[in-house]
Amino acid sequence: MTNAQMPSRKPVVLTMGDPAGIGPEIIVQAFREQPGLMRQVVVAGDVATLRHAARLVAELSPKQAVYPHMWAELSDLRDFSQVPPGCVAVIQACSLKQPVALGRISVDAGQAAADCIRFAAQAALTGQARAVVTAPIHKEALAAAGVAFPGHTELLQSIAASHQGVAVAALPVRMMLSCPGLRTVLVSIHVSLRQALDAVTQTQVLQTVRLTHAHFQLYGMAYPRIAVAGLNPHAGEGGLFGREEIDAIAPAVAQARAEGINCTGPHAPDTVFMRARQGAFDVVVAMYHDQGLIPVKLLGLEHGVNTTLGLPFVRTSPDHGTAFDLAGTGRASAASLLAALEAALCTATLA
Repeated sequence: MTNAQMPSRKPVVLTMGDPAGIGPEIIVQAFREQPGLMRQVVVAGDVATLRHAARLVAELSPKQAVYPHMWAELSDLRDFSQVPPGCVAVIQACSLKQPVALGRISVDAGQAAADCIRFAAQAALTGQARAVVTAPIHKEALAAAGVAFPGHTELLQSIAASHQGVAVAALPVRMMLSCPGLRTVLVSIHVSLRQALDAVTQTQVLQTVRLTHAHFQLYGMAYPRIAVAGLNPHAGEGGLFGREEIDAIAPAVAQARAEGINCTGPHAPDTVFMRARQGAFDVVVAMYHDQGLIPVKLLGLEHGVNTTLGLPFVRTSPDHGTAFDLAGTGRASAASLLAALEAALCTATLA
């Protein structure tokens, strides 16, 4: 086998995402824009769907076409001998009896997306892959397919916990969103706002700070500057606008500092993200999903990356959804996916 056929390291596995969304198209675009990925990344998906996406993208934005090649038998994820030059390696990781309608929620699409995620996670957990990158999925499609998890993070957590033989609660994970100039980690993820408020406890906040600190230490930052956001306006104004800062957040910060973690807070949530972007902090711990995601998506959706903290393998994802309204138009940008791939390749190299 030649050097061209075998990558120097285990590959990154990239999931197809929901086949009714823009995932297959941006995957094709990513390989067209950065052909060097072809010997570093294997796509876990449906061959027919990806071939269709390649033809569609070639028709809508003429360039040299990239057509995924079927790689039917999984023996060694580093074996590229079956993949002709200029083709993308694809593992048939799901079963689609017929093409799904673009831009529509369906059971088949949700099941295919979940199957690809499971395949990629198992490849990483068994040491066949160096990292996992996930293209966007649709949460309603997952639910329609009977997948009892609201998103990637929770499904991957369950798979990893099962592989390790531990309860899900014994493998805490958190979502970190990054864009140029800002990184934020969330205390709670895909729950209602009412449930998110209930999740602001000393235990949950402290666990989030610990996971954040450990992640940055693992990848070379010995003493990351962690800012912990408040929940209420002006961080509660000493209890005038709520007691969560007094009863939960400040005690968590104090405990973390006692453990040697460089964290401060609670900071007023309306200014802490601006201060982090100006260089005062390395990362912000936000109390709930939208508090942390709105500033990241406002500043850099096209280059945003979602990283899961706490998993026993590297996992990143573009910071956007399935964009059903763009599916099939060829107008979806691969910039965020390319940023996620770059982050996974770099982070896995450091690990």
